[in-house]
Amino acid sequence: MSDNWVVSTLEDALSNWNDKLAEIWSLVSQTPESFRGGEIWTVIVSIHNALVGFGYGLLVLFFAMGVFRSAASFRELQRPEFALRHFIRFLLAKVAVGSSLELITAIYKICGGVVSTVMGGIGSAISTTATLPDKIVEAIEDVSFLESIPLWLVSLLGSLLITVLSFVLILTVYGRFFKIFIYTAIAPLPLASFAGEATSRTGQTFLKSYVGVCMEGAVIVLSCVIYSAFLSGGSTALDESLPAVTMVWQYLGQLMFNMLVLTGLVKGSDRLVHEMLGA
Repeated sequence: MSDNWVVSTLEDALSNWNDKLAEIWSLVSQTPESFRGGEIWTVIVSIHNALVGFGYGLLVLFFAMGVFRSAASFRELQRPEFALRHFIRFLLAKVAVGSSLELITAIYKICGGVVSTVMGGIGSAISTTATLPDKIVEAIEDVSFLESIPLWLVSLLGSLLITVLSFVLILTVYGRFFKIFIYTAIAPLPLASFAGEATSRTGQTFLKSYVGVCMEGAVIVLSCVIYSAFLSGGSTALDESLPAVTMVWQYLGQLMFNMLVLTGLVKGSDRLVHEMLGA
């Protein structure tokens, strides 16, 4: 690493960015059970199990609402096919509530398989990291003290923006895990709505939204690949005839554009997936 303060500032910011990308790649491949050693998952499972009883209570309520709202008269309640249809719905909803943890886990494993397949197919495409070109380093080190003052400002602004973008990225990925935990904890309550014909849409929306949260991992992985392609093939050749300050601005401008593309895609992964699923 260079002893120059400007170079060191930029290299530290880029190193922090690369570390956050590597952490994102690691987080996307983790399961909720292994996240942070599994301690959070243990708490979530205990909350989930405690809410199963409330789910059974809502199950009876939604079943009664469904029966009386779909019956045109008391005579219709006595029809065998009417009673059988609602009884089967009630049993299926009871199974869904009682096995909600297994259902949620199965959905995550299916979506996780999609993410793993994407990562396995394009894992080598994410090897490109952001580094400070040697030409930039040489240009910065050759400037005089007075000429380096504008470079201090440029490096501070650039490193600050890079740091902010890296934290936005990692917070978005962590937020995905937190949403998965929340969906898992409260799963018995919305799944109980399947007991009633009129309320079943709540359960359908819940499952569709949960699938969307799980599939955000695939969008994040693909976003990283797009960023890698920008970084490796979309850079403009540096003009060495320009002053050092202009060269640094030029490099940081194109680098931050690539970073903004990645941040925007990752940040909007939830909206993109929900639009695909129609949630």
